[in-house]
Amino acid sequence: PGALDLNLRALEAGRSYAVRHLDKTDPFRLEPRARTRDRILIDGNGAAALGAMFGGCTVASWYPITPSTSLMEQLQGFMSEFRTDPDTGKASFAIVQTEDELAALGMVVGAGWAGARAMTATSGPGISLMAEFSGLAYFAEIPAVVWDVQRLGPSTGLPTRTSQGDLLSCYFLSHGDTRHLLLLPATPGECFAFAQLAFNLAERFQTPVFCMSDLDLGMNDWVAEEFPYPDHIPLDRGNVLREADLEAMAGFARYLDSDGDGVCPRTLPGNRHPAAPYFTRGSGHNPQAEYSERPGDYARLMERLALKIRGAVASLPPPGVEEGGDGAIGIVTWGSTHAAVEEARDRLREEHDLDSAYLRLCALPPGEETGRFLERCQRVYVVEQNRDGQMRAILQIEFPAAAARLRSVLHCDGLPVDARTIAEAILDQERGGDGA
Repeated sequence: PGALDLNLRALEAGRSYAVRHLDKTDPFRLEPRARTRDRILIDGNGAAALGAMFGGCTVASWYPITPSTSLMEQLQGFMSEFRTDPDTGKASFAIVQTEDELAALGMVVGAGWAGARAMTATSGPGISLMAEFSGLAYFAEIPAVVWDVQRLGPSTGLPTRTSQGDLLSCYFLSHGDTRHLLLLPATPGECFAFAQLAFNLAERFQTPVFCMSDLDLGMNDWVAEEFPYPDHIPLDRGNVLREADLEAMAGFARYLDSDGDGVCPRTLPGNRHPAAPYFTRGSGHNPQAEYSERPGDYARLMERLALKIRGAVASLPPPGVEEGGDGAIGIVTWGSTHAAVEEARDRLREEHDLDSAYLRLCALPPGEETGRFLERCQRVYVVEQNRDGQMRAILQIEFPAAAARLRSVLHCDGLPVDARTIAEAILDQERGGDGA
């Protein structure tokens, strides 16, 4: 405050001097413009932190790593300001800096099991270390939220450069047959909204949810529309049984899917009903949460988990679709690549008379609308910022009938992809270049 007051007084002194002593002879003038009215300047990490607070986050654990550190630092600031009782000074949250990323996700899983809305944020190296606990949360069906602010890998890679190279890792993170829910924000506004949605999805489907940001989106400032106050978004705790619910039931089995949607009821610590306790384990179990090596128990459990994830697709943000052209060319992308793709489409249309349909994925697994888009396009260019075409690989797995129509447009040098690069790559393939 002292420095700000000093600078403001110096600014006013300079302005007053100019008014009194300087004659204006140049033709330039300043006038107010309304182009930034109702706009804010914010980075994606700050938007995600603000959304997490509004989403009901009560526990966050993390280990510092570029470029996700500022997300957790801003979350700490927001929570300290708005989640601390002004009279008692008592905080209604816990934010813990752990010794490593394993401990960070371990604490999140433990807090989620206990009923807290818990999250962590990391980048690629941390994701590698979180594989074991992500598998535990998936298999034992415990809510958790993970923000992956991607950077260039593998290994240490380039910590201060951007990438979209963690997609496959996060989608299948853990050993064995595992598949996670992924949210793919493209703007600070979506970082804010998806941070809230992630907690609802994690609790509704009792599973980890990964939010896939990147350094470009997360750490750079963006001009964004003002965020709507989220009083229209209810907190969805999912199928949590209270004592009265248990009293009215004939019996409770933690992993019994009674309505066929793959989601089972859960109880939380503190429920004093004698039927509430169950044993949480990462090993094979039957519907009663008892250890089991029976082949039928394991096969049914794994099929139910797959059913649950498939059923969650209807609750995920739908893709953004823009029709265009005659169905010959479609473009698919995700995340922060969106802005460059939109400009590239304009270039192709205005400079080369090449129109295209466009689909931006906002979440994984993809739904039927994505499948229909791939079916009606003759050639589909999947634009992403990694070396190996990870989104293309996922779409080939999910929609094998469309695999032959998918082509990659890849960018992977650490700098955000630009529209000219995308347009030229598509033109090259349309003229008979390498379509791999």
